[in-house]
Amino acid sequence: MSIVDSECIFCKIVAGEIPCARIYESDTVLAFLDIAPVHPGHALVLPKDHYPTLMDIPSGLGEDLFRALSAVGGAVMQATGADGLNLMQNNFEAAGQLVHHAHFHLIPRFAEDGLKLWGQSSYENPDDMRKLAATIAGLLK
Repeated sequence: MSIVDSECIFCKIVAGEIPCARIYESDTVLAFLDIAPVHPGHALVLPKDHYPTLMDIPSGLGEDLFRALSAVGGAVMQATGADGLNLMQNNFEAAGQLVHHAHFHLIPRFAEDGLKLWGQSSYENPDDMRKLAATIAGLLK
């Protein structure tokens, strides 16, 4: 049984209701070129079933997703002559998620392409980092 959201654009693409430039497909994963690419070759890789965020994807799907990400990423780099590749995945609006169907961006990168990712900072107090690490680790037990 497939998990589908009838309002989701990616579910409609998976179902063939909306066309896409498909580049990879398995029983559980689909990859296609982004219609608004950062650079040509920018691809989206997603589970065919509807999971809103990374945290909703069942762990058993991980092997299929990472197999696809590796294969598609290598093919994108080879086809575009890219010098590097970014793998990005956004969850929730605050992080830039526009389509609420978990998906991964494979973005070919080129030396001196000018694309900046994000600025970095540091913890004001090293003890703050240790406390936060302990809190997060405790939630994982």
